[in-house]
Amino acid sequence: MQPRVAIATLGCKVNQCESAGLAEALQRRDYTVVPFTETADIYIINTCTVTHKTDYQSRQLIRRAHRHNPKAKIVVTGCYAQTNPADLKDIAGVSCLAGMTEKAAIPHILNEITADGIDVRIADIGNERKFAPIPACSFSGHTRGFLKIQDGCDAFCSYCIIPYARGRSRSLPPADVLTALAALSRSGHREVVLTGIHLGRYGHDLTPSTDLLALLQTVEREQPVERLRISSIEPLEVTEDLIAFMKDSSIVCHHLHIPLQSGSDEILALMNRHYSPGQFHALLDRLTTVMPDMGIGIDIMTGFPGETDHHFEMTRRLIEDLPVAYCHVFPFSLRQGTEAERMTGRVDDRIKKERAQILRKIGKRKRRLFNSRFLDRSLRVLVEDKKDRITGCYQGFSENYIPIHVTNGCPELVNRIVTVHAVEAREESLIGGVCHHG
Repeated sequence: MQPRVAIATLGCKVNQCESAGLAEALQRRDYTVVPFTETADIYIINTCTVTHKTDYQSRQLIRRAHRHNPKAKIVVTGCYAQTNPADLKDIAGVSCLAGMTEKAAIPHILNEITADGIDVRIADIGNERKFAPIPACSFSGHTRGFLKIQDGCDAFCSYCIIPYARGRSRSLPPADVLTALAALSRSGHREVVLTGIHLGRYGHDLTPSTDLLALLQTVEREQPVERLRISSIEPLEVTEDLIAFMKDSSIVCHHLHIPLQSGSDEILALMNRHYSPGQFHALLDRLTTVMPDMGIGIDIMTGFPGETDHHFEMTRRLIEDLPVAYCHVFPFSLRQGTEAERMTGRVDDRIKKERAQILRKIGKRKRRLFNSRFLDRSLRVLVEDKKDRITGCYQGFSENYIPIHVTNGCPELVNRIVTVHAVEAREESLIGGVCHHG
């Protein structure tokens, strides 16, 4: 009987890419991959450690797996395992801790794990200089595919543990990117999202050196996939040349997610973020002047050490003025080993929560305002294989990342890019009918 493996993934799109690659590698080795809710012989938990909440969720997943099958092997990998293995090694049921360098080797080492103690395989990620692909040709349950082209981070923002969890910036060579995109396209993915930890640093470590724009220009010429989306990118890495390229590109979506974090110069300096609120505002104004329909999302952090009511008010006013489509808001979470751990002026949890609620309300209003601009207009939508529970309509996303409910959608339209005419706005989405499909 084939061993049954269940994989749980927490955190970013990069982690999701790696878990999908692990699942495919395990299937090639005759393992049966099952949902995490089912009983399995092996459980793999791909952890995140961005916040205390994700740490807690990782520990809960380990305990849940052990309850499902006390005799199962439990392999814990990912950022939490890399940075804080001491938190995990004594949890009942853990068989193996695999660091970031060792993650790709998990399918090879499963047979080496025994019941005698915990197998700890965690190398110093700071010494890693080679990009370790865990390629996936398809993403079960996802219409869009994801491709990790960069890993690691050299920025060392004062609040962030990720450089200590994933090491220095490393990139997938351009030829391998094209090969992977073509494989995702052949497996049926019309759209692929390029992901990375610090995507704007893509290619700087390669020989010869290259960059994200050069890669996108190559993809544009080769067109291995129908639609391409860029994941989160830092503000200083959105250059005039990149903006000009995106404006004229036939495959790159007019959508960017750009982290802001704070509207205060003082707080940004404490965060080790090297731009000003004015620069950020000017960038978004430039983007929406060149591409008026562009959807822009931002990250905002509340309650960073030293953030006063005045600093928060500067952030609130800036967000009110910015031409953004949506906001992701995160209360500050102290990470052991970061520079912020040593800072004074910590903000009370109650105040952080209140500030986050205020910013989320602004974000919802921004989303409604942005979406309403596209009423009685047509948008190109990739239809997904899922239905909204309230409307019963198939869902999808436009090129500028507006959620769309397709009133006359049908199974034949799933995974097709269609033209939808928007007729009604909901809280955070639009409703419309297909008027053309190719």
